[in-house]
Amino acid sequence: MNHSSQPSSKPSQPRSIPIPSTEDKVTQLLGGSPETVSMRSGCVLLMPGESVGLHSTGDHEEMVITLSGNGDLCRPGMDSLPLHYGCVLYIPPHTPHDVVNTGEQPLRYIYIVAKA
Repeated sequence: MNHSSQPSSKPSQPRSIPIPSTEDKVTQLLGGSPETVSMRSGCVLLMPGESVGLHSTGDHEEMVITLSGNGDLCRPGMDSLPLHYGCVLYIPPHTPHDVVNTGEQPLRYIYIVAKA
């Protein structure tokens, strides 16, 4: 394991990452360097009425891939965007947003964040 703050000189390797079946709220899938060049990702589980809280990924762009359930991507001062199975959302850098489970079943999705 590389504990230094310098990026690893060893190139990232292709790998298969299973989608977790646990009931954990957030499970990291990729954590950035040295696993990837800049990408981070995770799997999120929200129960009905729960949200992740308003946040921004700063200089990074984000993709949200809905696995199950229904929800909304809320953006202050803008219309919300629906999340449902088969839906992929893109969030540009510096975009405050929140994900809210608006359905009656758990909402599961994968987020992927990378440098813009």
